[in-house]
Amino acid sequence: MNSDKKTHGNDLREKLLAEILPHVAFDGWTDRALADAASRLGIDEAEVRIAFPRGVADAITYFSHRADDEAEVLIQAADLKSMKVRERVTFAVRKRIEVIAAHREAARRGAALFALPQYALDGAACVYRTCDMIWRAIGDTSTDFNFYTKRGLLSGVLTSTMIYWFGDNSEGNDETWKFLDRRIADVMQIEKVKAAVVKVAGTLPNPLTILGALRYPGR
Repeated sequence: MNSDKKTHGNDLREKLLAEILPHVAFDGWTDRALADAASRLGIDEAEVRIAFPRGVADAITYFSHRADDEAEVLIQAADLKSMKVRERVTFAVRKRIEVIAAHREAARRGAALFALPQYALDGAACVYRTCDMIWRAIGDTSTDFNFYTKRGLLSGVLTSTMIYWFGDNSEGNDETWKFLDRRIADVMQIEKVKAAVVKVAGTLPNPLTILGALRYPGR
């Protein structure tokens, strides 16, 4: 029963998203646009709530998650072993952008909506999910502090590259890919500095030991 309900919900989401996407570029992500899409499909209001309980916020989230899933398949199908980590990350971010290229205006309007205070958590959750997908897809298995720093750094790369891409009119989005290369280079420099700091810090005496010696000089 639950499985059938979930399948029905997924079918509704797919139909509604496919119907609303061509109109979002003109009408925006609005509950009215979602209702109009449902009307054209003959889907009643109750079924719309099953598919997207919170309206367009859930519709945009689903759009983002579906793009993640499509990009993950393409990333994992590539010859990642022949690439360096930097190349893998660059390739993965590019693939994630390319899967929504046909709906760039819809993505831009979605990002603008998620930038509003009432949807900020939804936007942050989508960015985190995308970054987590990318790291996992390219083979990252970190579970320590690096797990969070990698995703934090990549979120900055992803969001800034997406913003650049929204306004890029260069042929084949060539300027966007150059921008992405520069941002990845910046992050790699940060990682090098961080590694050097960690290495140096490991050679320094424990400050608690020093304080203890000052307090108890006889020990």
